Amino acid sequence: MDAAGSEVEGECAQYAGQSQSGFITTQGGKLLCSKIIHLIHDNNVKSQVSKVLHECELRMYKSVAFPAIGTGQAGQSPAKVADNMLDAIVEFASKRSVQHLKKIKIVIFQTNMLRDFYESMKKREDSDSSITAFLGGKKQPTEKKKPMVLEKKVDLATFQICGENQKNVDATESWIKNLILKEQFEDSISDELIENFDKRQIDTLADLQRRNRVTIKLENERSPPCIKISGISRDVCSVYVEVQKMIQKIKDTEEERSKAELVYNLVEWRYPGSNDSFVAFDKLTNMQLEDAKRAKKPHLTVKINKKNYKVDLNTLQANDDQGKTINIQRVPKNEGKL
Repeated sequence: MDAAGSEVEGECAQYAGQSQSGFITTQGGKLLCSKIIHLIHDNNVKSQVSKVLHECELRMYKSVAFPAIGTGQAGQSPAKVADNMLDAIVEFASKRSVQHLKKIKIVIFQTNMLRDFYESMKKREDSDSSITAFLGGKKQPTEKKKPMVLEKKVDLATFQICGENQKNVDATESWIKNLILKEQFEDSISDELIENFDKRQIDTLADLQRRNRVTIKLENERSPPCIKISGISRDVCSVYVEVQKMIQKIKDTEEERSKAELVYNLVEWRYPGSNDSFVAFDKLTNMQLEDAKRAKKPHLTVKINKKNYKVDLNTLQANDDQGKTINIQRVPKNEGKL
C-alpha cells in the first residue's frame, strides 16, 4: 500500500464498505499497473483467485499478477496455496468463453516458496498445456516433424537342411525356428519427450542399433511417440535402459530450464558491461549463482565473456585467472503488483 501511494489508500477507505464480491478495485497509483484489485481476507484462496480472474475477463483486462495469497500474515501453507491458486487458473483456462485475459503472473517474494510453486506447476504442465499458455506462454505449437528413419543392415543367415526324409527335415526346421524365437524379444517406450529427439539422439539410437543385436523403430507420428526395440533379449534390455537414460536427460534439461526461468523472475545477477552498465547473466548461470548463495557456498566459478571468474558470494566480487577483480550485482525483482 505504501508503494501505491496515498491516492490508492484514500480510494480503499472510500470503497471499503461497498464490497459485495469479496474485493474492491482502485486505480494503480504509483505502481506499474492500471488497476489494483484488493481482496478482503478469506481462507478460500481458490475462490478468491477465481473471482479475480472472472473480474479481469469481465473488465477485458489482458494480464494480471498475483502475490502468493495467504502465505503472509494469514500463515497458510505455501504448498497448499500453490495448489489452490493453480487449480483456479487451470479451471479458468479450460473455459472456452475466455477471450480477453491472456497472461497470468504469480509473483513470489519469498525464495523458499519457489519449489512449492514449481512442483505444483510441473504437475499440471504435463496434463494440461493451457496453464502453460497463461503462465508465460513458453510452449509454442511445435511444427510437425518429419519421420526419422533408422536404417539397419541385416545380414541374412541361410540354413540348408538335409535329411533322410521330409519329416526329419520339417522337424529340424521347426526346432531351429523355435530356438531363434526363444531368443527374440521386443519392448517399447512411449513418451512425449521422444518428440524432442534431434539429430544427436537419432545418431545415438543408430549407434546403439549398430553395436547391439537389435532393431530400433522410431514411431514419432504416434501420440505419444514410441520407440520399439526388438532383437536378442539381453541386448533389448540393455538398449532399453540406455534409451530411458536419454529421455530422462531431456526431462532433466527441460526442468532445469523451467526452474531457471522461475528464478530469473525473482532475482537477476549481473556483471559489468560497457559504459558503466551491467549485463544480466544467462538464466542458467543466474540460477546457479542464486542456488549457490542460498546454499551458503562461499564461491562459485562462472564464465564471463568466455573467461572463468571465481565469484565470492559474500562480497560479490569476481576474480579471473590473471587476478583481475570485478564487482557483480544481485538484484531482487520485488514487483509491487497484484
